[in-house]
Amino acid sequence: MAAAILRPARLHPADVVRIGAVGLRTRPLRAFLSALGIAIGIAAMVAVIGISTSSRADLDRTLASLGTNLLTVSPGSTMAGDSAKLPVTAEEMVARIKPVTSTSALGKVSGADVYRSERIPRTDSGGLAAYAARTDLRATTGAVLRSGTWLNTATSRYPAVVLGADAADRLGIGHLDPDTQVLIAGRYFTVIGILRPAPLAPELDTAALVGWSAARAELGFDGHPTTIYTRSDDADVTDVQSVLGATANPRSPSEVKVSRPSDALAAKQAASKAFTGLLLGLGAVALLVGGVGVANTMVISVLERRAEIGLRRSLGATRGQIRTQFLAESLLLSALGGLGGALLGAGATTTYTLYQNWPTTIPPWAMAGGLATTLAIGALAGLYPAVRAARLSPTEALATP
Repeated sequence: MAAAILRPARLHPADVVRIGAVGLRTRPLRAFLSALGIAIGIAAMVAVIGISTSSRADLDRTLASLGTNLLTVSPGSTMAGDSAKLPVTAEEMVARIKPVTSTSALGKVSGADVYRSERIPRTDSGGLAAYAARTDLRATTGAVLRSGTWLNTATSRYPAVVLGADAADRLGIGHLDPDTQVLIAGRYFTVIGILRPAPLAPELDTAALVGWSAARAELGFDGHPTTIYTRSDDADVTDVQSVLGATANPRSPSEVKVSRPSDALAAKQAASKAFTGLLLGLGAVALLVGGVGVANTMVISVLERRAEIGLRRSLGATRGQIRTQFLAESLLLSALGGLGGALLGAGATTTYTLYQNWPTTIPPWAMAGGLATTLAIGALAGLYPAVRAARLSPTEALATP
């Protein structure tokens, strides 16, 4: 009978992991130090990405408060030099621009001076004026209440008013009670709220804001807006600006003034590019350091374990199995270092952002990408030592002292 053909035993995935972990278990201190080197590199990368992203999120929040995506539309002058008017439908037309995410309007009421009471001389108006305001004006401009409430669907139809910060100070109104009233165009209006200073819309600071419907019914407001506010995505601000004039007043676009995009928007875009370049550079350095550490550890491991390699080859292990063993060990070492580094980097980022009072933002791709890239680097770094170990013949390996 023909002799049976001997076939090497196949290694299952669990066997590969178990054999690959042998070198880590027999030399725990070296494995720990090697993994620590990898972890420090990955932690540095994750921390740099996390801290930079969190810093950028804080910068974006600050720049957003400066109105990077806020544009205003106001009437200009006619060819004869007279003051122009925006059409009554201007706000509705502007809201139809697709990239515009929110819009609101403010309309100055002619001849509606504001006084604390009827005993104040008419010459002492204090430069205050009444404006018709939409209920969504505060949300669009980012105005914040100091006290009281804002105009809503109900109060905008009745003699109720919200005062700007300077208007309240000039009228001597520091706090509110149900009897607090001001005189507007000979009619008493109940003060329901006071705003904080509005840096994005300074015209609100000296205004007495009345609901749009109440302004038309009580003060004879003609319905023409004097300022239209729009918000859009940062990427669309320039495109929106280019069509605002023609959209607000199609018949006479030259009689419309449109604000230019904020300089803060350009600063935001420049900062984003600078952060991206910083992340790529430091991330590449961290990965290079981790790859060199893995390669160094695996080369030394092959040199020290030649006798083990020779014994396994003598017992029937194939070159492929030897190669798989050392490659698995390299991947396990990289995985431990990468996982520990990702957690360490996340912890460092969280600690630093809490100290700086920044929003903690760690992109998921930074964690997953750091671990995946570490495995890829580990595979490349362990490939040469694994191939070198597989090429050793049993006699050569066993003859090594």
